[in-house]
Amino acid sequence: MAPLFPTVIIENLSPQIEGGRYPIKRIPGEEVTVTADIFKEGHDVVLAVLRWHSVGEKKWKESAMSFVENDRWKGSFPAGPVGFTEYTIEAWGDAFGSWIEEIEKKTKGGATTLPSEALEGAALVRTAAKRAGKNAAARKLTEFAGTLEEAPDAASLVELATVPELIALMEQWPDRSLSTTYAPLQKIRVDRPGAAFSAWYEFFPRSAEGTADSGSTFRQCLERVEDAKAMGFDVIYFPPIHPIGITARKGSNNSLICKPGEPGVPYAIGGPAGGHCAIEPALGTLEDFQWLVGEIKARGMEIALDFALNCSPDHPYVKEHPEWFFHRPDGSIKYAENPPKKYEDVYPLDYHNSEWKALWEELRDVLLFWAKQGVLIFRVDNPHTKPVAFWEWVIAEVQSQYPDAIFLSEAFTRPKMMRVLAKVGFTQSYSYFTWRNSRAELEEYFTELTRSEMREYYRPHLFPNTPDILPFYLQEGGRPAFMIRAVLAATMSGLYGIYSGFELCENAALPGREEYLDSEKYQYKGRDWNAPGNIKPLIALLNYIRHENRALHETNNIVFCGSENPSILFFRKTSADKSNSLLVIVTTDFRNAQSGWINVPTGDLGLLADSPYQVEDLLTGEIFSWNGSRNFVSLDPSRRVAHILRLKQ
Repeated sequence: MAPLFPTVIIENLSPQIEGGRYPIKRIPGEEVTVTADIFKEGHDVVLAVLRWHSVGEKKWKESAMSFVENDRWKGSFPAGPVGFTEYTIEAWGDAFGSWIEEIEKKTKGGATTLPSEALEGAALVRTAAKRAGKNAAARKLTEFAGTLEEAPDAASLVELATVPELIALMEQWPDRSLSTTYAPLQKIRVDRPGAAFSAWYEFFPRSAEGTADSGSTFRQCLERVEDAKAMGFDVIYFPPIHPIGITARKGSNNSLICKPGEPGVPYAIGGPAGGHCAIEPALGTLEDFQWLVGEIKARGMEIALDFALNCSPDHPYVKEHPEWFFHRPDGSIKYAENPPKKYEDVYPLDYHNSEWKALWEELRDVLLFWAKQGVLIFRVDNPHTKPVAFWEWVIAEVQSQYPDAIFLSEAFTRPKMMRVLAKVGFTQSYSYFTWRNSRAELEEYFTELTRSEMREYYRPHLFPNTPDILPFYLQEGGRPAFMIRAVLAATMSGLYGIYSGFELCENAALPGREEYLDSEKYQYKGRDWNAPGNIKPLIALLNYIRHENRALHETNNIVFCGSENPSILFFRKTSADKSNSLLVIVTTDFRNAQSGWINVPTGDLGLLADSPYQVEDLLTGEIFSWNGSRNFVSLDPSRRVAHILRLKQ
């Protein structure tokens, strides 16, 4: 009878999020490296294996773990298909391995014969033969048992016991009757590759044609889609496309007075045409939307929709479910406020109301409705203002039916809230990249993202601008700043996106604020999509380089290298299979030319320390001849803001 207590200690397992409360994240086939402290009493030899399977599969796969040092063990396995993969560690005392150590020590200590020990070893091998059953392995093990019994002396016994074939057979048929299995089972959320690598292009469909006095429809969006395709983007992302409220509708530049012909704010959702499952009539019909989704997919792209849980005073929920909202003492429904800002055109939902379950289920059904229309990517507006428990539940509900669904958390808030949203299920997360501008800031932040526990669950999605945010860096730096941020966003993470107008270097802002002047959140936006000075060719080239170089498909592989100039950022990225390495050198100064010496990691690139070699700049096609680790670079925001270098073979 097996003991009820663990026979092997397994502790300090890594990676592990909150003791296994939350899953780590991977994509199919991505390596999962697991380490743990594994040991037992006395001096017995220990063996350990990693065990894993996809949830729903009965059969477990195994791979041996290897000893590192100081009772630390390590092993790895590939993540399974989209869904959840479970894994654990099983470890046990290795009686045969311990026996070999014993006879080796005794022989070295001067023993010349070990008859009793020979019988003990033979018994262990015969027992293994019984475990093997009736096959060739069992017969071979039985033969080995006989040779051990007949060993004439201690030295011969050691020689016979350490025959590689015997050791391999004993490892194949071990005695695991007293093994210990780590509990609880650890989980991995496995998402499709697009969860870790994609480039997003956001535009308002009503401004697709770029006319300032009238709006566009879904049927008039194809030219904008084609332009995004030409720039190499993978995802077309739309702000809310639902009916816009009439009551308290905002006008241009967030004016409290909405003039005739002004379209209102798409985030004030709900009107006579319906709520979150309806289409704003000015954009077209549901059939028009389905047509556009098909056209986007036909071009090898995908659509993402904004999931904004705002309700205008005209939303059907207000009449049908007034209990879902916050109320003033006089019984009237409260509008949203973020002092000093007031949002008279939006009623926030109360997720803790007495009928909360019906509300939660309704919002789940909204997501499922759009998933049925072919939408499997949702950018969630301000998730940090809703209960974390709601997101954990609703994401799991949707992914149980649509495992490929991706959720992007738009939470620019406190670090711990941003982290927990990623832990409970958000596939991707907005980040502080938008405000990390200097070399020191970028190195510190990306070290946190990729070298701390965050690497296991937090996928940073880099947006240098959004409809809500025009950073001072872009306001002040003009075209060079846009180019710098484009290179950084496209290379530092596998995930990045831009809000339309970025490619045109639009940077007119409200005075003293990180907000656009004449924001298209409140009005139609007039644009020349091919205005002089645009950086569309650079963006297209960056996206091409991303797709052609697997080193840029990852985020956690970033390694910062030495640069003697504090305004020059230098990092290396190497693909998981080591077949692709890039050196990225970017200036963070949009005003002045910067130059200096950098330290190339020649050893990591397989180069001799003082050897000559050539690198190709993927941005220009230039070939540079370098020598050794220390080389000189020069960047000028008026001409060249970066190098993306690949070693010439």
